[in-house]
Amino acid sequence: MKVAFVGGGQMAAALLGGILSSGQVPRRHIHVTEVRPARQRWLRKRFHVSVSSDNLATVRWADVIVLCVKPDELTDVLREIRTGLTPNHIVVSIAAGVRTSTIEQSLAAPVPVIRVMPNLPATVGAGMAALTSGRWATSRHLQVAETLLGNVGSVVRLLERHFDAVTAVSGSGPAYVFYLAEAMQAAGRRCGLPGPVADALVRQTILGAGKLLISDHAPAERLRQRVTSPGGTTAAAFQVLEHAQVKATLMQAIERAAARSRDLSRL
Repeated sequence: MKVAFVGGGQMAAALLGGILSSGQVPRRHIHVTEVRPARQRWLRKRFHVSVSSDNLATVRWADVIVLCVKPDELTDVLREIRTGLTPNHIVVSIAAGVRTSTIEQSLAAPVPVIRVMPNLPATVGAGMAALTSGRWATSRHLQVAETLLGNVGSVVRLLERHFDAVTAVSGSGPAYVFYLAEAMQAAGRRCGLPGPVADALVRQTILGAGKLLISDHAPAERLRQRVTSPGGTTAAAFQVLEHAQVKATLMQAIERAAARSRDLSRL
């Protein structure tokens, strides 16, 4: 199986690193296209794979094409490669908000298309990705995409109608955690902690809480209750959070993100 990455940005590098580490695809069967010369040099040095700027020739060479370009660049890229794609190819798109039907309509043949919503922790092998299939894709094509993405985290299959919610919860999700970390670090400094100590405490606390959430399988609410003793320090903190309606506000924020994802998919 020959795999081409069209676009050599951060997510492409994450997927590329995971695939190479797994040994599933030999280096000689991987090619990356990238228009920025400095990024081309970095990709060659980091991964020791072939890199060029010729999208069409690369697509004709490959079996699986992973589209790692920004949504506003995708139309031009599809126009460039459409004549090189056949029903024997598999197109995997990570372009946020772009429906499988939109990609299919841009192509000259009934090509199997898989849409993926990954997230940033894929860069450290701890990503969460949802995938869905287009009109021409079969379970075999889904399995290929699932195997590739499984190298950098967990994968779930969903109907495409759920993707706006996935984008809001998981795609944007790491930013919510980082926002919480910002607040916790700032509060630690205001309470007198040296900056590096506050930073270390918050990073390890979030890491530990995440691992506990994964391993324990108890609902998040129950885990929170375990930390919250009546009349204790955590209970005092939650009195402030509940008075400020932080939970309701966060839910509204995620719903707004989902609505924006729906808007973008209509463009």
